[in-house]
Amino acid sequence: MKTDRSAATREPAAVRRTVLLALGSNIEPERHILAALDALDEVLGIEALSAIYEADPVGSPGTPRFLNAALRLTTGRSPRALKFDVIRPLERRLGRRRTSDPNAPRSIDIDIAAVEGLIVDRHDLRLPDPEILTRAYLALPLADVAPGFRHPTEGLTLGEIAARFSDEPGVRRRDDVRWP
Repeated sequence: MKTDRSAATREPAAVRRTVLLALGSNIEPERHILAALDALDEVLGIEALSAIYEADPVGSPGTPRFLNAALRLTTGRSPRALKFDVIRPLERRLGRRRTSDPNAPRSIDIDIAAVEGLIVDRHDLRLPDPEILTRAYLALPLADVAPGFRHPTEGLTLGEIAARFSDEPGVRRRDDVRWP
């Protein structure tokens, strides 16, 4: 039960920032992405959700195709807290098993793609995700939820970046798959 504390005892509010998350799955993708969306909405509140995109797997020929999506939310959590206190535990709960193969099939993959006003370059967290510029399956859904979001190092909007991938082979928008 939430209680209202007086203004004198409240902790200072954290800086709230727009966060873009990317989701992907190629093991029962509809079930796992929907479960992840439900959990993320409950904990963080989803403001916008992209269309679904189907993409060929990278580096693992013969494995099932991925379904990918993106979402936008606003939070006061730091990117590290978001990644290690919310996202990683959720991935584990949904059956994600990390292996040495970064392209292995997975039940769910949730990545922080970008955070408003932040550039981070650490071994365990890079923001914005460098693959936004090179992977259609990432750029296209992100542009759905935040087309005017400006890439902090390139100066381009996500809409402009996604336009580069409009005819990308191996990635297609799945208008037949809808999320609630």
